[in-house]
Amino acid sequence: MSDTRDADYFNAKSQGALPGHLGIRFTSVSREQVHSELTVAPIHMAPNGFLHAGTVVTLADTSCGYGCVLNLPGQATGFTTIELKSNHLGTAREGVIQCVARLAHAGRTTQVWDAVVSHQQTGKTLALFRCTQMVLYPK
Repeated sequence: MSDTRDADYFNAKSQGALPGHLGIRFTSVSREQVHSELTVAPIHMAPNGFLHAGTVVTLADTSCGYGCVLNLPGQATGFTTIELKSNHLGTAREGVIQCVARLAHAGRTTQVWDAVVSHQQTGKTLALFRCTQMVLYPK
């Protein structure tokens, strides 16, 4: 059975919520990988003039979360993030940052996703991210 939840579906779902407010765009979505990006703007910066870590984490976490949605078991009602970790290796002041999120584990009760955030123009890795999602079921 094919899933009709594609990049356009998740872009529309993001509107009116934090991902839409930040300008996150999804370019490719599958059960194994989610690709997203955002154009760096003043709203993404910390007061020190560098890209805010929360911007990077939101890009990665949202990408992993939407991938999790595509992998939920049939009886599941949703998921919640129970752990996340981010190693920040660089920053950006302009251009486009992109994220590639990859499924590492799809279990009945948990999923683990890894993501790499990089600068599109330079190819420089900005962050390595991992999160664990707990799959939720009806009581």
